[in-house]
Amino acid sequence: MSPFRVPLFLIFFPFSEASVMLPTPVTARDMMVRNLITLSPEMDTLDAIDVLLRHRISGAPVVDRDGQFLGIFSERSSISFIVDAVYDELPSTSLMAFVDTTPPTIDEDTDLLCIAQTFLDSSCRRLPVIDSHGRLCGQISRRDIMRAVRQQLRHVEHVHVNGGLYFSALHDSDQRRV
Repeated sequence: MSPFRVPLFLIFFPFSEASVMLPTPVTARDMMVRNLITLSPEMDTLDAIDVLLRHRISGAPVVDRDGQFLGIFSERSSISFIVDAVYDELPSTSLMAFVDTTPPTIDEDTDLLCIAQTFLDSSCRRLPVIDSHGRLCGQISRRDIMRAVRQQLRHVEHVHVNGGLYFSALHDSDQRRV
């Protein structure tokens, strides 16, 4: 969850000290992917692996019939399943035994920089976006962050000075430094 409760703006100061404000604060709501491939907790692990392979994705959220987020099944989970099956003769191939049930999550109002920091602080490749009722409402990948920042910077490319740009600070909606 975002530690910030006010909308945040990112101010860019090129080396000439001029400033350019990005047009609007960017939150998870603005950049999350809503149409997701999901897995159900009743699935067999081998079937879940087939879904990842068929759709060429590295992981998928697991949700129950009510849309409640239960965790993430990933390539890492798949490898864990394979290793356990080789060494331990698994009594069951139940998917939930291999789901990461405590991955980092964010809410719809989490701002772009907090999302980026969450990616830096963890090894996850995707962040589930969870609503206030615990339901999955979207997902953000590392690439989604890169795309959102690049899109926001398109209108300020002319402020590059001497080949450099300094990303100076966060400002709140009243333009005070945070």
